[in-house]
Amino acid sequence: MKPSRRSRIVRWTPAAVGGAAGLFALAMAALVAFGLCDHLGESEVGLVLGNAVEADNRPSAHLQARLDAALRLRRLGYFDRVIVSGGVDPQGHDEAAVMRDYLVAHGVPAEAVIVDSAGVNTYESARHTVAIMREHDWRGVCVVTHYFHVPRARLALGHFGAHDVSSGSARTFAWRDLYSTAREVIAYGWYAWRHYDHFPGKARRSEETPGASTNSTPARRRA
Repeated sequence: MKPSRRSRIVRWTPAAVGGAAGLFALAMAALVAFGLCDHLGESEVGLVLGNAVEADNRPSAHLQARLDAALRLRRLGYFDRVIVSGGVDPQGHDEAAVMRDYLVAHGVPAEAVIVDSAGVNTYESARHTVAIMREHDWRGVCVVTHYFHVPRARLALGHFGAHDVSSGSARTFAWRDLYSTAREVIAYGWYAWRHYDHFPGKARRSEETPGASTNSTPARRRA
């Protein structure tokens, strides 16, 4: 007797779910493998992507790891100027300002740091960065973030028109990275598909950050 449609669905469902889970795991592994391998070259500017700030205005452990990675790459000569991009959390902590202060305290000249306090997510950080690069006729940018975040950040910068994108990653690891990596697989697919707006003309610099809001507080960024 020919199996019913329902019985065929029941039979093949575990295999389909297992196959989808396997593909998702492979995507996670590929994302991690790419992010853990630094792709470095000399650039006009480095970009450090924000993360949470502590209540006393210190960088969180994750954010400090990104900043320390940027300091290391700058000392090695991969870039001189640095864009720090982050949002302002509901408590009023300005991630980008905290990042600037940390870099300056560790020897980076204040005039070498460009502050983007409207980088509330990866999309906006990439958009603002490419606008700043156009203003200065820079072609190359080295993005510094956590390994699981590198592929999406590079993708966004490329879609906005950055010609030469390199990357270096912070090498701290936590159990939460499993969740972050799984989320990045989904986010990468969304960023590959989504529409990319561009700033017309030249961007404003530093305190006059492109796209900065003057009447609202952006939500804290998470990646």
